[in-house]
Amino acid sequence: MNILAAEAHNPLIPPVGEIIVGIIAFGILYFVLAKFVFPQMEKTFVARREAIEGGIERAEDMQAEAKAALDQYRAQLAEARTEAAQIRDAARAEGQQILEELRTQAQEESARIVARGEEQLAANRQQVVNQLRGQIGQLAVDLAGRVVGESLAEDARRSGTVDRFLDQLDGMSSATAGDGRGGASAYVPQGER
Repeated sequence: MNILAAEAHNPLIPPVGEIIVGIIAFGILYFVLAKFVFPQMEKTFVARREAIEGGIERAEDMQAEAKAALDQYRAQLAEARTEAAQIRDAARAEGQQILEELRTQAQEESARIVARGEEQLAANRQQVVNQLRGQIGQLAVDLAGRVVGESLAEDARRSGTVDRFLDQLDGMSSATAGDGRGGASAYVPQGER
């Protein structure tokens, strides 16, 4: 029974030699892990934590920069809108000024054209009056020659008589136009007064 008792040993309790070998192996494994593996894992965890924290800080910095850029963009946009409004107002005012200048130039040109037309009309009128004077004078001399029965061919005498006659007609037309009466007076040659 002794053999059986020696063999009947408890399977839950390992032999002492195995326990000693297990403790030594565990110690060596713990030493290797503590000396080489755990510091590397700690470095990796620290690096990962710093990367995450740095990423968060960078993200916050980038968000702050983006917000600053957005504020700057909005300020520039407001400034650009203000400047565009000023340019538009200036262009509108300049356009109005150009229109006024063109209107003034057109009025001046119109006044010049009218004045030139009036001058030309007065010159044409004077020319027509002079031509009519000559023709009336010639007709009057011919008529007077027929009435008198003799030829009034002497040019100096005839032109003086005709000019006096026409001057008196002009004077009469001016006098009647000035006093409003439309009466005609008889022509009396100077020699017969």
